[in-house]
Amino acid sequence: MNTLDMTKSPAETRIVVAMSGGVDSSVVAGLLARQGYEVLGVTLQLYDHGEASHRKGACCAGQDIDDARRVAASLGIPHYVLDYEERFREKVIDPFAQSYADGETPVPCIACNQTVKFEDLMTVARELGADALATGHYVQSKLVDGRRALYRPVDSERDQSYFLFATTPDQLDFLRFPLGGMSKAAVRELAHEMGLEVADKHDSQDICFVPQGKYADVIRRMHPEAEREGDIVHLDGRVLGRHKGVMHFTIGQRRGLGIAAGEPLYVVKIDARANQVIVGGYEALKTHTVRLRNVNWLGEGKLEAVAAGNGLSVEAKVRSTRAPQPAVIQVRDGEVFATLIAGEHGISPGQACVFYADGENTSEVLGGGFIAEAVPAAFAA
Repeated sequence: MNTLDMTKSPAETRIVVAMSGGVDSSVVAGLLARQGYEVLGVTLQLYDHGEASHRKGACCAGQDIDDARRVAASLGIPHYVLDYEERFREKVIDPFAQSYADGETPVPCIACNQTVKFEDLMTVARELGADALATGHYVQSKLVDGRRALYRPVDSERDQSYFLFATTPDQLDFLRFPLGGMSKAAVRELAHEMGLEVADKHDSQDICFVPQGKYADVIRRMHPEAEREGDIVHLDGRVLGRHKGVMHFTIGQRRGLGIAAGEPLYVVKIDARANQVIVGGYEALKTHTVRLRNVNWLGEGKLEAVAAGNGLSVEAKVRSTRAPQPAVIQVRDGEVFATLIAGEHGISPGQACVFYADGENTSEVLGGGFIAEAVPAAFAA
């Protein structure tokens, strides 16, 4: 387990633990309480936890709040439930729906960590007089030459660094990730040892505010215009059929296109303004360079300096499930570009591109940004 690197003794140190009701955050609370820290559990009510959210594998639902409350009681620590539904809708749900309506593929868990969970919950923790906010994320942070750096966890299968790239240096100074040096199996074993009733609880799989994974239902209610019919167009200009709204498609999609063709076709571009879904062969999906927005830099120095000239060599990934690949970051005319040496198929605006150090220390997270533009080879001039 990671040490907390606190300057005061545990008995003099107050830690707020973000408790989701799952096994990971429950074990964090139990471990820190066992070590003598003054632990306060806080659970955020982020979404309507009525019938729509009562389902296996969902987070932030009523059952999860009840689980967190019972775990806190069993550990003998105070527990608070805070209603953040309005803030969650404003910062996570609304941008998610708008992004899909614009033909992008958003990653709402990043926005949630970036705003509600870290920015807002951190403010609450400080108001409660806490010295740190601890979470159950599988990442590590370490002090390096007086700077707190972010690293991938020991358990590579549980790596959540992709979803935490937007954590700012100031936030990183206040955050602690006690599970980063442990495996998931060890965490569940500790949960059993502590007698936690959530020890065998399933991990959440769905986006918490999307019942049964049906994201189209959310977008349809908020942006009905995203369900306007339009043309499905081949790269060569042929109109192959009609679609029932751009919100039903993502870059790289092959199934469910509703068209017949003599070759496998994939969605290679979504033009929300023209209300067109453009399709082509697999190789048309390949992209090397992406332009990034809202870049967060966690490495040493300033990004504008280290990525000037020929750029900075890094490892990068554009999907949480893919291994990082060699890339080069460049800053040109105030904008940040990432060039993937081997390229990647099916990159979509709205996804994240996360940077890792190259060379011997590929576990350090250097930051990342959201993809503003990805130009597949088929569209490159």
